[in-house]
Amino acid sequence: MRPPSRSLSRSLPLLLVLALTLVGCAAGHTSTDPTGVHDDDFGTARAFTVTEDGTLNPTPDAAAEGIWELYARIATREYAATMMSSYRVGNAPDSDTLAYVSPDPDAPGRWTLAANEAFADDRDLLTSTLVHEFAHVLSLNTTEIDADSGPCPTLAVSEGCARAGSAILDFQRQFWAAYADAPNPDNDDSAVADAFYAAHEADFVSAYAATNVVEDFAETFMTYVLETAPADASSPIGAKMAFFDAHPSWAAQATRIRTALGR
Repeated sequence: MRPPSRSLSRSLPLLLVLALTLVGCAAGHTSTDPTGVHDDDFGTARAFTVTEDGTLNPTPDAAAEGIWELYARIATREYAATMMSSYRVGNAPDSDTLAYVSPDPDAPGRWTLAANEAFADDRDLLTSTLVHEFAHVLSLNTTEIDADSGPCPTLAVSEGCARAGSAILDFQRQFWAAYADAPNPDNDDSAVADAFYAAHEADFVSAYAATNVVEDFAETFMTYVLETAPADASSPIGAKMAFFDAHPSWAAQATRIRTALGR
């Protein structure tokens, strides 16, 4: 069983462009073949270590390299080198998981990124997916979440307890606290999400965002980065866009990502 992960998965016929985690110590590439590992979502995957300069060991093939280079552009190579300990790539066209990030149990504070290269030819989908996954790392890292907490007085997620002042806690209190029928923060039951979305469709940028507050945060940030703001700023989605405007560090990340992507 792998550690709790934050995956982006959808029913493949309904994929939208709106879709859319190990320590590297070696400075150089010293091996030639990636390690084959079992992945619950992708079957067999190729595993790479993220080195201290944000490159990969061993050297990946072109497809795996292209996905990593796009993620490094979104996150910055420096951030990826600091926060990501490993990267794995599978090719599973029958899987509905596009990518996931997961805390590395062997390197506290670091993450693994995993991606399904079966969908990498769709550049827009790949970009939105990786922005979504980057939002998880930004919002669930140890500066935002206390991984060693006991009883949680704020917001309990699988990564730990949201710290006071964290963006995910502010988002939950502003947009999720009033729901009587909200899925729990670690819900991954699509039937529960679908029913919740059907009852509150106007509140969400996508059906996947209704899965839980953590996915809503990541989907909304991805939309904030890549899409035009809604004309009605007073709408529920408009208010969620304004949430990031009101959090300078998140607004600055969005501006940097847009620039890095040439948008």
